[in-house]
Amino acid sequence: MPRTYFPVLLSLGIALALGGILLLLSWVAGLRTGGRIKLSTYESGMPLLDRSRKRLSVAFFLIAIDFVVFDVEAAFLYPWTVVIREAGWQVFWAVQLFLALIVAGYAYVWKKGGLEVATRLQRRAEGQLS
Repeated sequence: MPRTYFPVLLSLGIALALGGILLLLSWVAGLRTGGRIKLSTYESGMPLLDRSRKRLSVAFFLIAIDFVVFDVEAAFLYPWTVVIREAGWQVFWAVQLFLALIVAGYAYVWKKGGLEVATRLQRRAEGQLS
């Protein structure tokens, strides 16, 4: 029985040894730094012109969360579409209820103005939105 595991253990040992060697080489190469210029931030062939951490509007994150929530529904709908004929009417009505809840949530977000980023930013710039 241990003979059947030998190829797996051998490849695992080689992978761990190679990973350790690459990690050690990376660490040794990093010991020799080139000073202040080499340690400076450099992206896309150009040095940075401003701060690396910028403040983002909360509206950006709210819309991102909305899109994630409404896109996750697709992950639930694909399996249902595959088995809908074999599963019968009970699954059909479960899917309809799920879609109704998604549409109700989307309508709520739309009514509350959660998708109106441009107007929200314009109102904030005019001082009407706190």
